[in-house]
Amino acid sequence: MENYETQKFQFGISREEYIKTIITSVYAALEEKGYNPVSQMVGYILSGDPTYITSHNNARSLIRKVERDELLEVLVKEYVNK
Repeated sequence: MENYETQKFQFGISREEYIKTIITSVYAALEEKGYNPVSQMVGYILSGDPTYITSHNNARSLIRKVERDELLEVLVKEYVNK
């Protein structure tokens, strides 16, 4: 049986920039709902439990499009580059 995986194409944006956009959107959604965005995102990254992320503005769905190790990699790179 052949493997027919869906391929996603992102025109004009790197994977890293795509992940940064998701992080920013999720952060804003958490803030809008009155949560501590840093605490909630750390909880999600450490546990993998999506309930740390609000469903407001589709944030939970967005963050699940990216592997947690990718999130962490982008966050560390951004921190070190500043």
